[in-house]
Amino acid sequence: MSINRRQFTKLCAQSISLTMLSACQLMPRPPRPDAQAPANTQAPVNANPQPTQVAGTSATNTTVSAYSFAAFSSVTTRQDATNLYIESNGIPSHPMMIGIKSWQQQVPLPQNYRGTSAFQIPLTPVIADTPISAKTALYRGAIAIAANGVPIFNALNNRGDDALLAGELDQWGGHCGKGDDYHYHVAPLHLEATVGVGKPIAYALDGFAIYGSTEPDGSPVAPLDEFNGHMGSDGVYHYHGTTTYPYINGGLRGVVTVTDDQIEPQPHIHPVRPAQEPLRGAEITNFQILGEGAYSLEYTLNNAKYYVNYTVTDTTCVFEFIDASGTKTSETFQIPQ
Repeated sequence: MSINRRQFTKLCAQSISLTMLSACQLMPRPPRPDAQAPANTQAPVNANPQPTQVAGTSATNTTVSAYSFAAFSSVTTRQDATNLYIESNGIPSHPMMIGIKSWQQQVPLPQNYRGTSAFQIPLTPVIADTPISAKTALYRGAIAIAANGVPIFNALNNRGDDALLAGELDQWGGHCGKGDDYHYHVAPLHLEATVGVGKPIAYALDGFAIYGSTEPDGSPVAPLDEFNGHMGSDGVYHYHGTTTYPYINGGLRGVVTVTDDQIEPQPHIHPVRPAQEPLRGAEITNFQILGEGAYSLEYTLNNAKYYVNYTVTDTTCVFEFIDASGTKTSETFQIPQ
């Protein structure tokens, strides 16, 4: 019988707890906030789930900067007394989807991450007394936002498997969720070329910056903790993107509020069409942005080429499917308002 990373972690935790209880005759401690039930695990139904906020004790001596977001014309920011708000349509300037070998037939659609649906991060992040590990929690929703306005999810998919090793990601570390929402599962290290060396390539939703392959001063990356971060020379905590697991922030070292295994508040996706099914054996070989709201995805299956062409307006999304024989079919969906 095979087990995934999440199941292995749970079994180890249970074994250690039983051994300690037997040896010391102690009552078990209350469960840690980072030992939440994963999103796809059955749990008692609660009609009115209450959010959990992880307490903190030490505030940082810095505020979040919008500098890196300003490097991308598709991203806008605003702020109030407590939060920085990041607005975008979730579509990066680079091609998407190319190289994916485990595909659920979802395609990138523009999202409305604006207004009340903007991403938000605290201007003054606070170190949590009990951080949350992405190995055992946060399988739903984003855990960070990239400088180009693309959400970043846990490196583990909702089954607890490494999404990169499963062949689910494109050449840039992203793919689409069941709502046709494009997001990364690994660090977008390619953004360093745009934001500059020593600048954040993303921010975790706890407000702490995520840097790339160097420290803020340009020096080599110092040893990292289990969350892929450490205290900087300025006394401020930050994360780093890496090419090995956990790739991005391995959880949240700062104070956040979690509801149903997802950090809140954050944008909620309103799908245009029903979730699609996996297409076994397909590989995405090309993706083109043809113009404003017009896209074309090419994939191969059994050595034959297929295409998904689609056009998005403010009110509709029109799909054209072309099979290996050249036969075309189409579907039109209304954009939720």
